[in-house]
Amino acid sequence: MTDSPRSPAPADFSPFEGGGLFRLLRLVGLSGDAPGQVRRRVITIVLVAWLPLALLAAAEGSLYGDSISVPFLLDAEAHIRFLVVLPLLILAEVEVHRRLPELLRQFAERGLVTQLEGPRFDAIVSSGFRVRNSVLPEILILAIVYGVGIFVVWRQFLMLDAATWYSAPAADGRALTLAGHWYGYVSLPIVQFLLLRWYFRLLLWSRLLWQLSRLKLDLTPAHPDRAGGLGFLADVGYAFAMLALAHGALAAGYMASRIFFEGATMPQFGQAIAAVVVFMQFVVFGPMLFFAGGLLDARYAGLIRYGTLADRYVRGFDAKWTSGQPSGEPLLGSPDIQSLADLANSFEVVHSMRLTPITLHSATRLAIATLLPVAPLLLTAVPLNEALKMLFGLVL
Repeated sequence: MTDSPRSPAPADFSPFEGGGLFRLLRLVGLSGDAPGQVRRRVITIVLVAWLPLALLAAAEGSLYGDSISVPFLLDAEAHIRFLVVLPLLILAEVEVHRRLPELLRQFAERGLVTQLEGPRFDAIVSSGFRVRNSVLPEILILAIVYGVGIFVVWRQFLMLDAATWYSAPAADGRALTLAGHWYGYVSLPIVQFLLLRWYFRLLLWSRLLWQLSRLKLDLTPAHPDRAGGLGFLADVGYAFAMLALAHGALAAGYMASRIFFEGATMPQFGQAIAAVVVFMQFVVFGPMLFFAGGLLDARYAGLIRYGTLADRYVRGFDAKWTSGQPSGEPLLGSPDIQSLADLANSFEVVHSMRLTPITLHSATRLAIATLLPVAPLLLTAVPLNEALKMLFGLVL
């Protein structure tokens, strides 16, 4: 007796509706997914991170002018980080919260999770809720931000060597300005905390998919998505498109500062750009590889079953139509011919079944989203008039 499909369950798991930050935002009235609530959340966090920098830089005379090498208004990296990357990180949470629960529900609604595996499925989701709602991971993230992100990474590797609006050369290294103190101990930690929180939630999502891949899923080898019915998981690329944009913008801001103020050139960052693209592909689509074993088993079993079915049908077809004995039916218009073609198509679908739900289209779309913010920097390598000539040459 076959195991009957499990009825749909309300698996409304979202990685971003729990934890310490979510509780804090709810306490101050900045949580929620309504457009007005999201807008207030973005504006409030951006103003806390960016506006004091502008005011303090103006008070210290480093807002604009030739007194320092990098005045505040010309620091593209800072503006991109707080006016582009920060809003994208917040908006990406809203998009993921909207899409991921629907993807998770597909496991039950499409019959991939059977009645037998239903309790394990519910236990996996419940475990995800418990880890997501814990405050401890975000406390550890905050400690990492200040212990490593600010005092090590930013101070040792990311500061510009020139005199800037946030720091200046000193006898014992670099001295922070008033704006620099807000920059280093408030603004940057906000961005770093949200980034590390993203990575933790991605790890949580990966853990969930790994556990689901251990279930005995009812995969269909002849499914037209050529992924056993798991093809819907490729749509995760849509959910994480804004996160890819944010990483591309973060890389673009870093490169812009080095190009404009330290004499770097665009070709120097070729490997770094490739690394960002590969990183985004890995964190978004890497967890799809957990299903490779189950899909391989389903493909192998499907080839045997459909091969056996094809053998029986072809032998019967051969005996009926090619044995030399008239069947009494007209060959023209016989449904046997169409059935033979349909069976061949089904066998080809099973034979070409992919071992992951990832598609070239979804991977390309995510790569484009990652690279899009970097594209304007190409003008630093190619003069604008030359770029326009190239564009018109392609179009015309």
